[in-house]
Amino acid sequence: MAQQIHPTAIIESGAKLAADVVIGAYAYVGNKAVIGAGTILHHHGNVEGRTTIGRECEIFPFACVGTKTHDLKYKGGEPGLIVGDRNVFREYVSVHGATEEKDYTRIGDDNVFLAYSHVAHDCVVGNHLVMSAQSALAGHVVVEDHVNIGWGTGVHQFCRIGAQVMLGGMSKIVQDVPPFVIADGNPAVARSINKVGLERNGFTACQLDSIKQIFRLVYRGGYNRAQALDLLRDHILSDTEEFKHFIAFANRSHRGFISGK
Repeated sequence: MAQQIHPTAIIESGAKLAADVVIGAYAYVGNKAVIGAGTILHHHGNVEGRTTIGRECEIFPFACVGTKTHDLKYKGGEPGLIVGDRNVFREYVSVHGATEEKDYTRIGDDNVFLAYSHVAHDCVVGNHLVMSAQSALAGHVVVEDHVNIGWGTGVHQFCRIGAQVMLGGMSKIVQDVPPFVIADGNPAVARSINKVGLERNGFTACQLDSIKQIFRLVYRGGYNRAQALDLLRDHILSDTEEFKHFIAFANRSHRGFISGK
């Protein structure tokens, strides 16, 4: 398919567009932008800054992708944003570039950002995220794969969200949320394992049993975090992928885990 660029769109000199992109009316593409094959930028959508957009993405009206960081520590230069393939940015979504020269905010593949959601500077988002409307990731947040974020949820700077996590609507996340759990509340606490989400993503009964045992040790055993991690490392299931993933996540945690209910 040939390029379709509406005559009212503004494409700055220097922008690089694949041969089959679609650019709608009054859309804007900045001079450092790169837009991959099959991507659609709807009317009034904006791609700014040193931003690379992958293949088959869709950017809806009034979304701002790659705009300047909010971080007051920004001192100039050309930090940027890298977006993978098949991402959807709905109306009024905002995604900011990084803060420091040559750094990037990074977004993986197959993510959906619903209306008015926000991804701040220097975030690292994995794959298969569904981020509900009016939710926000503050600066330097890391989100692993297959995460669901409920409506109106806010995630504090430098927090990490583990794989296969569900964050309940209007939750306040001020510490790391470990893999496989449902977190909800203000501030959020760990409610249970994300059983339905795990089953939908193909986890077997044996894998679910491993995750249940992790959850019981960490959140129901009465141990502090260090004690629980020692027990996980010595557990008969410590060589399973679920245990190894959880322990590796814990080893990288600096803000500590959310508490149990």
